[in-house]
Amino acid sequence: MDNFIPDMYAQSIYTINYKKLKKRGIKCLLFDLNNTLASYEVDYPSDKLRELIFELEKDFKVIIVSNSNKNRIRPFKEKLNIDASFSSKKPFSKKFKKIMQMYNFKDVDIAMIGDELLADIYGGNRMEFTTILVNAISDNEPFLNRLIRKLERKIYKKLAQKEILVKGKYYE
Repeated sequence: MDNFIPDMYAQSIYTINYKKLKKRGIKCLLFDLNNTLASYEVDYPSDKLRELIFELEKDFKVIIVSNSNKNRIRPFKEKLNIDASFSSKKPFSKKFKKIMQMYNFKDVDIAMIGDELLADIYGGNRMEFTTILVNAISDNEPFLNRLIRKLERKIYKKLAQKEILVKGKYYE
């Protein structure tokens, strides 16, 4: 169960303490796309998201790491002017390792930020990245994701019983 526990839990990408991450030595932020940066219904980044990414790029290398296909990610990659990894197959490590190699980052340099325990947090923890869980932007998800959420609810329940990870109880 330890691999499902994030290092930090924030309400959204806009409430994360990025200054604290910089002080910890984080140099690269890996963001999940769907329900982390934007809901499934949104095809382009909002002005608010563009402003955040622009500010973060001053201190961090920002990369989208998504299981979505190239066509889904392209508008975000282009409009935000950041790198992106599509069809990443999170939680598997292949794309994570490729990013580390391409940019010459160590595990301690990277934070993985996402809304899913099974893909983002588990994948990041397996790589020994700093992991940050955020709430999903929307409940509207594809069928497969809804199935994954059922399994996640069981994990949340077990972690909440031990008072390790409680929905809505944020921590840094």
